[in-house]
Amino acid sequence: MSHPIHDSRYSWLRLLITLAIATVANVGMWAVIVVMPAIEAQFSAGRAEASFPYVLSMIGFALGNMWLGQLVDRLGVTKALIGAALLSAVSYLLATWAPNMLLLSLAHLLLGLGTAVGFGPLIADISHWFMKRRGIAVALVASGNYLSGAIWPTLLSGILAREGWQQVYLTLAVITLLVVIPLSLLLRRQVPIEAHRTAAANAQINARSVGISPRSLQYVLGLAGIGCCVAMSMPQVHIVSYCVGLGYGPAVGAEMLSLMLLGGVVSRVISGLVADKLGGLMTLLVGSFLQCIALFLFLPYDGMASLYIISLMFGLAQGGIVPSYALVVREYMPPQEAGARVGFVMMMTIMGMALGGWMSGWIFDLTGNYQLAFINGILWNGLNIAILLMLLRRSRPRRQEVMI
Repeated sequence: MSHPIHDSRYSWLRLLITLAIATVANVGMWAVIVVMPAIEAQFSAGRAEASFPYVLSMIGFALGNMWLGQLVDRLGVTKALIGAALLSAVSYLLATWAPNMLLLSLAHLLLGLGTAVGFGPLIADISHWFMKRRGIAVALVASGNYLSGAIWPTLLSGILAREGWQQVYLTLAVITLLVVIPLSLLLRRQVPIEAHRTAAANAQINARSVGISPRSLQYVLGLAGIGCCVAMSMPQVHIVSYCVGLGYGPAVGAEMLSLMLLGGVVSRVISGLVADKLGGLMTLLVGSFLQCIALFLFLPYDGMASLYIISLMFGLAQGGIVPSYALVVREYMPPQEAGARVGFVMMMTIMGMALGGWMSGWIFDLTGNYQLAFINGILWNGLNIAILLMLLRRSRPRRQEVMI
């Protein structure tokens, strides 16, 4: 039996505020993807070198999920949000001043650190306020990441075309400060201790069923996260550059990215509803299988119309994967460690995105096309599926929540 604060009216209000924050805070993750062709041209860089700011931003994003998650456990989400918003704004500014690729990449490392607060830390925070509807709550907050990528590049495309990528970054710095800091002040309320005890009892029962210690499960999930996100990164990171190489132009690539991410939002919502019925682990496995199928479709089809369709299919297939990792952590691990544990697993998934983003650019530079990069993603996806099947075999059917 859950605590009265779980799934309450306040919980849903907090969810709406958190989603609004996530939609703005996460834009730093996607901005560099859209401006990558402009950066490549400005600095006369190769495709792999032009991908390096993205790689460092994802490394910062990964580390920020873990560090800021630990900070949320200790100080609460409001202080973490304020500090991260300030860091993001400063990082946008530093990027516009960068005279070379090295300093530009370092600025994106800091930007990734600040942007991270909009993902794992917010997911961990909202998970405390729900029990029966935790799956959909986590999925909606995680959708802020995709909503950000789907909405802001399109809104800012005019500024990019008229005034360049530097003005886009300055605009984002101002928006981040004006939105994130005021809204963060509305999240100062703390979870009651009794609610933590209820959640801890449920997590303990699930942990016994899988037969793996929380630390070991954390590392196994981290490895699985790397596998699925190396695969995920190929279309997400390189779709704009892929379309430029095919002669369709960056605007078409940006539209495909937006379509992919909007499909991801729908997928995350559906996956959240499914997870409330089947649990995070089974939902994670289904998403991984669907992602692998969608990746295969990129191999034989590269026409503009077909790529629009496949981009949407890919988004619909993979959107629920990363939130499902957070659900597995919350279902099997102590709630008092939610920020740190969710942050670690999110960090590993993001490291997979960074590794995959770089690997795909490197493979393109070696071969002159993206075919082998797609195959590379499919192989990594297979590793993820194998790990999840192993965990599922060790698990028993999901039990009903413990009665307190």
